[in-house]
Amino acid sequence: MLENNPPILNMPLLALRGIFVFPKTSVHFDVIRKKSIEALNVAMASNRNIFLLTQKDISVEDPSVKDLYTVGTVAKIKQILRLSNDTVRVLVEGVYRAKLINITANAPCFYANLVKLQDEPLKCRPVYRDAMLRNAKNAFDEYARVAPKMPPDVLMSVVAAEDMGYLADFITNSIQVEPDDKQYILEQTNTLKRLKLVITLLKKEKELLLIDAKISDKVRARIDDNQREYYLREQIKAIKEELNGDSEAGGEYDKYYKRIAALSADSSVKKRLTDEADKLVNMPQGSHEATVVVNYLETCLSLPWNVNIEAKKINLDNAKKILDRDHYGLQKVKERILELLAVRALSKDVKGQIICLVGPPGVGKTSIARSVAECLGRKYARISLGGVTDESEIRGHRKTYIGAMPGRIINAFKVAGSSNPVILLDEIDKLGSSYKGDPSSAMLEILDSEQNNTFHDHYVDMPFDLSKALFITTANDAGNIPAPLLDRMELIEISSYTRDEKYHIAKNHLVKKQVKENGLIGKKVTFTDDAIFKIIDSYTKEAGVRRLDRVIASLCRKAAAKVVSGAKSVKITESLVKELLGTEKYKPDNLTKTDEVGIVNGLAWTSVGGEIMQLEVAVVKGSGKLELTGSLGDIMQESAKAAVTCLRSRSEVLGIEDDFYKKYDIHIHAPEAAVPKDGPSAGITMFTALVSAFCDIPVRNDIAMTGEITLRGRVLAIGGLREKAMAAYIAGIKNVFIPIDNIPNLEDVDNIVKENVKFIPVKTVDEVMLGALTSMPIKYADAKQQKYNITEKYNEVKSTSVVN
Repeated sequence: MLENNPPILNMPLLALRGIFVFPKTSVHFDVIRKKSIEALNVAMASNRNIFLLTQKDISVEDPSVKDLYTVGTVAKIKQILRLSNDTVRVLVEGVYRAKLINITANAPCFYANLVKLQDEPLKCRPVYRDAMLRNAKNAFDEYARVAPKMPPDVLMSVVAAEDMGYLADFITNSIQVEPDDKQYILEQTNTLKRLKLVITLLKKEKELLLIDAKISDKVRARIDDNQREYYLREQIKAIKEELNGDSEAGGEYDKYYKRIAALSADSSVKKRLTDEADKLVNMPQGSHEATVVVNYLETCLSLPWNVNIEAKKINLDNAKKILDRDHYGLQKVKERILELLAVRALSKDVKGQIICLVGPPGVGKTSIARSVAECLGRKYARISLGGVTDESEIRGHRKTYIGAMPGRIINAFKVAGSSNPVILLDEIDKLGSSYKGDPSSAMLEILDSEQNNTFHDHYVDMPFDLSKALFITTANDAGNIPAPLLDRMELIEISSYTRDEKYHIAKNHLVKKQVKENGLIGKKVTFTDDAIFKIIDSYTKEAGVRRLDRVIASLCRKAAAKVVSGAKSVKITESLVKELLGTEKYKPDNLTKTDEVGIVNGLAWTSVGGEIMQLEVAVVKGSGKLELTGSLGDIMQESAKAAVTCLRSRSEVLGIEDDFYKKYDIHIHAPEAAVPKDGPSAGITMFTALVSAFCDIPVRNDIAMTGEITLRGRVLAIGGLREKAMAAYIAGIKNVFIPIDNIPNLEDVDNIVKENVKFIPVKTVDEVMLGALTSMPIKYADAKQQKYNITEKYNEVKSTSVVN
């Protein structure tokens, strides 16, 4: 009831969603909306009074006047607790009813103009008032007997209440009824009418609870121990019978039972999923536990249990065309892939063929896996393992954890949609470990054909068969792969591309791709052969072709600018490349053209391919110190020490003072000191440079060498002969000394290199000296000769041991 000419009050407004506050009752709730939080701040800054109105529709995020009821409660803020940056928990106590006049949208929150509502004077005898109070308390007592878990303090408060208006408000605030009913009671200023409405509501809710209990009892009477999995269906049937409706089973969760029945999984898997679906039925809808079970069922039902995609018949000729189309060169890799395909064409259930492609970045390891999937006609999924340090990334999390999810392996099968895809495990050498576990150990089960048919993911928590998948792994350095994991894979090394291979890849693939991507098709943009070689030699220096691709893309963009500016055609020539790209980034190896003392052309194998590495040795009087510069690694430093010791063992025949290691300082230097250098292939290079420096005999400038050395002067085999040979060819070297044990590796050397470079196999450092030095020391020559001319002996060695 409104007073005569009541004063209009103004205070901050807070809109509630699904919550009602009655006078003389305390309620706590969370506030998230920014304007609501600002309203609390404004109220706290004044008298702590705030007007609370409930929304008609809780889904409205930013309510206006039409979205709010007109009658609410003015409340006093008792406590505010900040839960996070954007969530506040508030405790309020209702003071009095009020009616909204209008809303003003003043920053930073809404303000309400309102008038206070007073309860109408009670017009009944005291005995009638007492009878109504008793009637209301009895109705609440009957309701509480069937209502689940009514708090004892609520019961005590109802028993102690003596005010009709307070009792009606308190009971309405304490029971679960429809929002419209609560709002209707809140709007009543007649206390007698308000209490009568509450009594009616209590009796109605009691009847509904009795019907619900009757339905539950009827369901329990129907089922026994062998029918518990049908509990939900029986419950729905009983509800429909009570309503005289259709008795057919149905429900929101029936879809899970249907999907489980249609699943092509083992009976144990179906049983487990059915049990999870049964749990879901008995959980409150929308609860956290129900959400966990729903996510688990959705994940498990989306997995390809025994879903094998029938691959097309393997045609090796077609597979070879696909591999040749996507990759230039890599003959040995292609041969191994074709062998793998041939075996799978003969045996559908072959297991244990896990390939690890090892090579520097940009040589096509990842794209080979895609080509294999295309050849097999299977689905393809890629898993990046670089930087993974948590074992749960591989095996998944326990589903009870917050934010739990399956591991990357299970996710890959889920994405592929089949149980026999081609799975690429990329960068397996970059797996890490931390306090969260060792992912490389978790990979042991995945890559073991004897174990992976029952792979156990922590989230799925059921065996999943991985044995039908084809796993292909990639790595830059096999030395970083743990030995137990490496034992489960077959290594296929992919070496860096040669200059000629890069040229063909650029001409046949990269140029066409970049011309298309930059919108230059039909615009008459061409690259000359000299331009491509210029890019390779002067602007890129890498094992693969990624940077080469980027440089070609840069030239295509510059050509696009010329076309847009009016050029009819653009021809990328060698001179135009230099004009567009600017100063050359890499210079060709500046080798000496004359025979010099103490300088020897060595051959090195780096991550970007082969390189010529000139080693220099200087001998000066001193105290026998050995100085090594040029960022030499531990292995090269050991090679230097071994070369010095080998020289000491031959000092007499070479005419060198026996105590030279005490009287002279030896300085071995590798140019480009800022670049770290290491590897077991510089032994003979260092020894030859030492002999030249001590004996003052020049070394031939048209030779290069590679090989490790022992203390007795034997020459040991090395790796990377193909790349080193290509470096010698590019530098114009005509003769290369190699260990005799590396003769079989000459099969891998490109034909164009073998046509232009002569390879001289050697067993000992003596043979190296014969071919490398312009002349031999006097004592080393025949006793009858005062000076030994090497030409005859060198020709003799060359005629018997040169390999073309």
